[in-house]
Amino acid sequence: MKLRILLVFSLSLALIAIAGDARAQSPEWKAAQQAFDQAQGAYLAGNYDAAADGFKKAYESRRMGQFLYNVGAAYHMKGKKNSDPAAYQLAVDYYKRYVNEDKEADDKATVQKTIEVLDEEIKRLAVAKPIGSDNPTNTPTVPSEQVQALGEVKVRGLIVIESEPQGANIYINGKEKGPFAQTPWSGSMEGEFQYLVEKRGYKSKEGRTSADPSRLMVLQIVLSEEDYLGWLEIKSNVPGADIFLDDKNIGAIGKTPFSGNFKPGKHKVWISADGYEESEHDVEIIAGETHEIASTLKGSPVGYLNVRGVGIEASEILVDGVVVCPRGPCRKPVREGVRRITVRRPGYKPYTTTVDVLQKTEISVKAMLVKKPGRGDAVVAYVFSAAFLGGGIYLGLETNKIRDELRGAIDAGNPPIDQSDPRFTRGKYMAIGANAAYGLAGIVGLMAVYYTFRDKGAPSTATVEVRALALTPTIGPGYGGLSMELSW
Repeated sequence: MKLRILLVFSLSLALIAIAGDARAQSPEWKAAQQAFDQAQGAYLAGNYDAAADGFKKAYESRRMGQFLYNVGAAYHMKGKKNSDPAAYQLAVDYYKRYVNEDKEADDKATVQKTIEVLDEEIKRLAVAKPIGSDNPTNTPTVPSEQVQALGEVKVRGLIVIESEPQGANIYINGKEKGPFAQTPWSGSMEGEFQYLVEKRGYKSKEGRTSADPSRLMVLQIVLSEEDYLGWLEIKSNVPGADIFLDDKNIGAIGKTPFSGNFKPGKHKVWISADGYEESEHDVEIIAGETHEIASTLKGSPVGYLNVRGVGIEASEILVDGVVVCPRGPCRKPVREGVRRITVRRPGYKPYTTTVDVLQKTEISVKAMLVKKPGRGDAVVAYVFSAAFLGGGIYLGLETNKIRDELRGAIDAGNPPIDQSDPRFTRGKYMAIGANAAYGLAGIVGLMAVYYTFRDKGAPSTATVEVRALALTPTIGPGYGGLSMELSW
């Protein structure tokens, strides 16, 4: 576990992001930064009392919980250096003030653990031999292993985002996750990030900057009034529902609750959430006006179908004969009941199975489609069948020709036909050959039809898994709904 402290170098940074008329940095922030600089210098010099006093002055200028944390951290370092229980006690007091005033502190659990460790250290030092006449070497008591495990205090930068007017929504790295906070806000960030500050009736301001772990960064934003865009607020009875605008293929623009400026005109909005039927809304945005969409999503007994697999991007997925995804991968809500699932792809054998869909479950189908085999054997059979048929026809015609010649000679009776005339034998054999050729043509033709429609080779297969989706009630400020957990 490591402790962190808000420090700035002498070159403290103040950024003024301007969306309207420029304004100078506020006197309060100037005083806070000056106190910060002095406290930082004292801290680096090991003068922790002066550092604590400087951070206190910064807090008096701008009452921010992070400054109280720095005061506690300075006393913490003093106590650790000198094994001073009084300094440790001051550190505990200011750490407690910090977690009490900054209810949203992301390091609250870490600081509370630090408080517990320092409380134990204070008790340990109270029974240890004090520095003085009984300790001629004046050697401070070595900090306990628990205190040493906390580590050294590290530099942490502070970012402050303010706007005029206040109460604007802050979005970090896009709006997909919803508002990050509202102005005024202060806290820590890491690395480069994109910010968007937005308020109804005002032009949005966005930009990109980098958090510096050694500096105090103040973003003071003046929002100018907006008169050519409309304001849209989207709410639903289910928090965190996905919102799609105009084109669903682009992806969700955010999650409920959601608000922002939009261009005037007609727009289509879809709102969807797992376990609920999707709602669709048409809205016409008018410049300078506020519009609201309040969606009540209806829960339905559905499960989810999730189809994946190699080559799934070129496959279409059908449920009960209806295409639900023209191409994969596909994750769709499916109504409860017995459903017939088909995955098909041109040039491949389709895969079809029947599944029993239950609500609050997800059926995962990993399809492995097999290429359709060639039909060369059927083609060869058709060729032979046609050859036999042609031979039979030829022999039949020749047989009829001989029969007609003999019949004509018999009818003439001059001279009488000899029964040993070779035409009788030739005609007989040709008739037998014609019948045999017809028979073979029929047999081979049936074989060709069989080869055409038979399921040759291994069938397409799939791995089917069922997972439970647990929907549990969720209640928050201004909303109620369900949250989802995935069990494996």
